[in-house]
Amino acid sequence: MSLPCPTAALEPLKVACASCNLRELCLPVGLRAADLTRLDGLVAMRRSVPRGGYLFRNGESFEALYAVRTGFFKTRVGSEDGRDQVTGFQMAGELLGLDGISSDRHHCDAVALEDSSVCVIHYSQLEELSREFSVLQHSFHKIMSREIVRDHGVMLLLGNMRAEERLAAFLLNLTQRLQARGFSASSLVLRMTREEIGSYLGLKLETVSRAFSRFHEDGLLEVRQRQLRILDQAGLQALVNNSQA
Repeated sequence: MSLPCPTAALEPLKVACASCNLRELCLPVGLRAADLTRLDGLVAMRRSVPRGGYLFRNGESFEALYAVRTGFFKTRVGSEDGRDQVTGFQMAGELLGLDGISSDRHHCDAVALEDSSVCVIHYSQLEELSREFSVLQHSFHKIMSREIVRDHGVMLLLGNMRAEERLAAFLLNLTQRLQARGFSASSLVLRMTREEIGSYLGLKLETVSRAFSRFHEDGLLEVRQRQLRILDQAGLQALVNNSQA
């Protein structure tokens, strides 16, 4: 009998947007100090989500957006054959919950891959505040556009690339996003399993494992379970470039 996944817990907000080191990656990007103070009143709560816990579930009522403060999430949907399909991985400075805007209900599960925390942004209040100053509205539109561009990138991965090219593109994208947050551009710990990577990239677990082994043998990566060190970034980029030639 499987145990239910733990759920998110509410806690008071301790770090204001103005002093958050993720403000240049998150919703407040480009806002003035006075506007950030007003945004602090909007982002009044934080939620902690333990590893394996749900931030929200498919079918739940949509009420808020969630800015990832710490940790890592995956989003997933159920396929017709009963399997879960991973649709994305989200890290600090990125928003979750955009899927619920169109229908007022969430269309995927958001699950924490490690102990995580998010800032809660109630959408009705965000809409009201966006009408008062256009910079916030512009920032929000940029975030939505970024998500659309990312979705298009995934479509390119699934449509035109071989397995090794898909994995190379995924790892390069992941390291670029981590580097923007002050982490190493070459060393990382994968928060997701190889099976989850395969689900996201449209590959079987065995195919992902073979691709990792090939990268290791070719001197592109040093692989120790979930710890990776990129030894030849140019080589990985060449794989991606060849797929687009």
